[in-house]
Amino acid sequence: MDQPNPFRLAKNAIEQDCRALVYDDIGSTNDEAMRLAREGDPGRLWLIAKTQSKGRGRRGRQWASPAGNLYASLLLIDAVPARFAPQLGFVAGIALAHALRECIGDDPRLRLKWPNDILFDGAKLAGILLESAVLADGRFACVLGIGVNCVTYPNALSYRATALAEIAARQYQAEDVFLHLSGTLLSGLELFAKNAGFDAIRQEWLAFAAGLGDPIRVETPTGSVIGIFRTIDASGRLILACGDTDKIIEAGDVWLTEPVEGSIE
Repeated sequence: MDQPNPFRLAKNAIEQDCRALVYDDIGSTNDEAMRLAREGDPGRLWLIAKTQSKGRGRRGRQWASPAGNLYASLLLIDAVPARFAPQLGFVAGIALAHALRECIGDDPRLRLKWPNDILFDGAKLAGILLESAVLADGRFACVLGIGVNCVTYPNALSYRATALAEIAARQYQAEDVFLHLSGTLLSGLELFAKNAGFDAIRQEWLAFAAGLGDPIRVETPTGSVIGIFRTIDASGRLILACGDTDKIIEAGDVWLTEPVEGSIE
């Protein structure tokens, strides 16, 4: 394990007692964060890896983790009641969008795709993996795992991807993105706690939402659903207008366009 430099925490994160550990290589920052939680870590701990050998996305999908991109997880302990944990993914999405704006400017092509992807001009730029567990001592641990394509991105995917190196006016390192993110995510968590509810987060997330008001396809555990993306509800569930009725989607993969022909996940 290396010293935290060159990954620096934002001023507000330091003032709120956030900490950071940096690893040259690790299996998964999310897994390591949860391991430390079980060992009694008090939380507000960032774990950053230069590379990961077992990085993953939602539903256990492999997340390629070559050097140069950002792989970071924030461990939170008893930050919210367990029933509100899914909403932290939306807090993280907004915070990551603001951090990326610091790199590419206020570009309307930067969008959030439900529930946890960051897109630029329709191509995936970053992703979020939220995991949680009730620990043996009764504490509630949440881990917000964040991956950002800073210099490279995978090609053999069923969707388009991109990297900051292709869209930003200058080269941004993973350390630059992390510095912004450590500040914006803490600000987002404070907003969430201060408002004691999801409405402010929900409204800001919708302002970034990709495909809002358009036809989309959602692959759910029980099949494919097509409808108009109308909104997200007070708990973050996707609301699709399907004919004369609304359908509530709790989990699934959103397709704004059809998958890339001949590609694989």
